[in-house]
Amino acid sequence: KHRACRRQARERSGVVAHHEGLSSDDELTPEEVTEFQKSKDNVLEDSRKIFEDVHADFCDIRKILLKFQEWKEKFPDSYCDAYISFCLPKLLNPLIRVQLINWNPLE
Repeated sequence: KHRACRRQARERSGVVAHHEGLSSDDELTPEEVTEFQKSKDNVLEDSRKIFEDVHADFCDIRKILLKFQEWKEKFPDSYCDAYISFCLPKLLNPLIRVQLINWNPLE
């Protein structure tokens, strides 16, 4: 559907630089680009507010890992019994996801 619409738009505008068979999915209208950027900005703004009310010791990955390291050194038996090594990925997942929200591997 999108391909046919873009082809008709090219025909109406007289654009002849398009090569049939090549993908034109990256041909976004200025309105689509603006809407995407607006949406992206809203998501980024909301992501900055996620940890607003969290104590600084609990929204920094290094500080959290330091607390677990201290626990491991002071109380190795309870640390081991609590299976902390299995819990850390789930515990840190939200923090890492927020840090990666704006990451684009292609930029």
